[in-house]
Amino acid sequence: MASVFKALADPTRRRVLVLLRDQPRTAGQLAEEFAVSRPTMSAHFNVLREAGLVISKKNGKTITYSINLSVLEEALLGFTQSFGFELRLSRRVG
Repeated sequence: MASVFKALADPTRRRVLVLLRDQPRTAGQLAEEFAVSRPTMSAHFNVLREAGLVISKKNGKTITYSINLSVLEEALLGFTQSFGFELRLSRRVG
């Protein structure tokens, strides 16, 4: 859970997750949304991947990222339960 919250602590990484909400995107498409260098974005992607918040798929030289909502849900559930709140994960059908 600590790695998830470390990843979420940075506004750039939170924005990446927002961008991935609707659809997977390539590293290049995501990098175009930010005024930082590609190596900096690569470091952000690594933190998100290590926390399990994104899934990456490589096709040749292109890396496509998608959000891994189950990890985010589990971390938030664990966090709220540590304060005594009883929440349940939503399960999507489809």
